[in-house]
Amino acid sequence: MSEISRLDAYHFYEKEWDDYGALLDEFEWEIPESFNMARYICDRWAATDDARDAIYAGDRSEHYETYTFMDIHEHACAAANHLRNQGVKRGDRVGINMRQRPETVIAHVAAWKLGAVSVPLSTLFGTDAVRYRLDDAGVAACFVDESNVNTVRDVAGDVVSLDTIVTVGEVTSERDEHPLDEVLTTNSTTFETVETSAEDDAIIIYTSGTTGDPKGVLHAHRVLLGNLPLVITGFCNLELHDSDVFWTPSEWAWVATLFDVVFPTLYYGLPIVAHTADKKFNPETAMRIIERYDVTNYFAPPTALRMMEQLKDPGRWDVSSVRCVPSGGESLGQSIVDWAEEVFDGAAVHEAYGQTEANMIAGDCSQMLETREQKIGPRAPGHEIEIVDPRTAESTVERGETGEIAVRYEGNPVCFKEYWNKPGKTRSKVQNGWLLTEDLGSMDEDGYIEFHSRKDTVIISAGYRIGPVEIEEALARHEAVADAGVIGIPDDERGEVPKAFVVLAAEYNPDATLKSRLREDVRDRLAEYEYPRQIEFVGELPKTSSGKVRRSSLEEREGIMK
Repeated sequence: MSEISRLDAYHFYEKEWDDYGALLDEFEWEIPESFNMARYICDRWAATDDARDAIYAGDRSEHYETYTFMDIHEHACAAANHLRNQGVKRGDRVGINMRQRPETVIAHVAAWKLGAVSVPLSTLFGTDAVRYRLDDAGVAACFVDESNVNTVRDVAGDVVSLDTIVTVGEVTSERDEHPLDEVLTTNSTTFETVETSAEDDAIIIYTSGTTGDPKGVLHAHRVLLGNLPLVITGFCNLELHDSDVFWTPSEWAWVATLFDVVFPTLYYGLPIVAHTADKKFNPETAMRIIERYDVTNYFAPPTALRMMEQLKDPGRWDVSSVRCVPSGGESLGQSIVDWAEEVFDGAAVHEAYGQTEANMIAGDCSQMLETREQKIGPRAPGHEIEIVDPRTAESTVERGETGEIAVRYEGNPVCFKEYWNKPGKTRSKVQNGWLLTEDLGSMDEDGYIEFHSRKDTVIISAGYRIGPVEIEEALARHEAVADAGVIGIPDDERGEVPKAFVVLAAEYNPDATLKSRLREDVRDRLAEYEYPRQIEFVGELPKTSSGKVRRSSLEEREGIMK
């Protein structure tokens, strides 16, 4: 393992700053020509300190295990050797369909060591969702654990490119599958990470299919560096210590968890908690984990915090270790902020903003800035954000007026390279040098951004971005459904939930049993969080002249004004 120099630009927390403006003015991106995420989140730490803690792994049985950076390195080397022996080569795509566990990190690192492209997938995905993504990305190999192995097996025969399945955890491997335990014992733990440029393909993360099929968002290795400034200001509140421990209860399949928490934590040589406990979020379990590991930086979606807010006597747990509680995906209410500040003994509660195509671009930093209710915060160091005209993508919108939130594309390492196999979608996303977020908002005179609404129809439920088209298509596959339209409706706990308006085939009766069957069918096809929590049977759907569902009419019917 060759020595890797520190990138000083991303250690700006070590310097005293007069004010936030001075930090913004002075910060400059430091992007080496040669950059591979595997080297920076794993190899360099294993080479300099083979006993350094990387992952604290726990499960429902209260079994705990510590993985060092050397453990991650050696296991990733063995996995990379196995993938190479199976014919996986530079540029090939490697699916990763696992829960929070050390093997999830190992799989990403192994792929990057080869120069391959990792493709994270939610364990909540059903057959249609998994099949589409594996096939669209042309995945050559896939790591999968017990949480979703049967789904991957069900669709494997439909994915022509998929030759290798590596099973992880409590799985009885079938013929032609490769148990990871055997992979680790039969392959060399030495593997020279290939040279990649910062611009080389590294990861494809799929969107939720808000206006059609889900889009594969292709990022280069540089994306990690693009996330680091807001990690430091918003997720660490401009403090980072050798004793820090990071955790998020969210699944390790999304841009927010991987690049807000998991990989940045490892980049700085600090430990991350991986906990495979309850399938659904349990607030008591969360408190126990924070207490058990002395978590200092706790990234929690607003829904998780709302559920924790309902806990009786939260003082039962010692969670005084928490210093910062960043959140994102949807707006925090002031009551949640007040509760978290009290329970976590004055911890900084921050909001952050971004999306899969350009993550972590704006947010709070209470160490240097006042937090403002209903405001996300200003831009993070290195990013240029503007409110542009939604029709022209021109920066002609006055401060305080509503327009589309946009981030400067060129030279910004956090911005995606392209939509996989969708050049037309890429062209429409980047216009006049701006990456258009498709979110409407405003910016005040001090640069604080306020989110107003969305241009598209995305439903944000418990932090998950859900596409109504995907749900409509899943419903339409059921023999009882003649037509369907889906919108998001307000929900006290999850922010929004999908509601489906269903036109039944003539021979079916609109009863509660059928509603239940439809919910279960969508859950099986897509994801646990995507099924319509409410279903209303209707005689017909409002349509546009081109035959598309007029969702605005459905929203008006529900009393939702946008």
